[in-house]
Amino acid sequence: MTTAADFAQQLKAEFGELISEPTEFRGEITVNIADAARITEVCEFAKHELGFDYLIDISTLDHYGEDPRFSVVYELSSISHGQHLRLKTQVTEEHGEVPTVTGVWRTADWHEREAYDMMGIKFTGHPNLTRILMWEGYPHFPLRKDFPLEGKPTEVPDVAFTQTAPMEGGPFVTLASSEDTTHREPRRRNPEDGK
Repeated sequence: MTTAADFAQQLKAEFGELISEPTEFRGEITVNIADAARITEVCEFAKHELGFDYLIDISTLDHYGEDPRFSVVYELSSISHGQHLRLKTQVTEEHGEVPTVTGVWRTADWHEREAYDMMGIKFTGHPNLTRILMWEGYPHFPLRKDFPLEGKPTEVPDVAFTQTAPMEGGPFVTLASSEDTTHREPRRRNPEDGK
């Protein structure tokens, strides 16, 4: 049976120095792609030549204070081989973009939009790179490590809230109840006065 480590070596044989030596942690194999601009090419090979037909997820890491600042992580699965492979590449804060893989796996569409929305990484060539969780015009990227837990002030009124959007003074919680949605809106809660 061909293992994920074997597939990683096939990637390395095809792309040479572009692909790092595979690393294993808790039975999972990861390879790093040295040049983020070639991620689509590597993913096409992984899908069409190695059989990694399912993109499980795309996630991002913020290495705040380091350069490159961001990692983009692709979790691949081969249903026919029953194997999992992780691809990682790095993106600088200054450049902040990587090519889309929506042409390889259509499911990358929403994953890339979420990574853009939460971390600010742009996916060049994406057919509709717009926010998917936050509203259009929102000026921040909430999963970056320099985004404060208490939020940042905003002047965007009436966006899914009955009052000004609560982007300062958190963390925000909702109240579990069967009352109306206004009562359940995320607000800064003061445990001392029960509000």
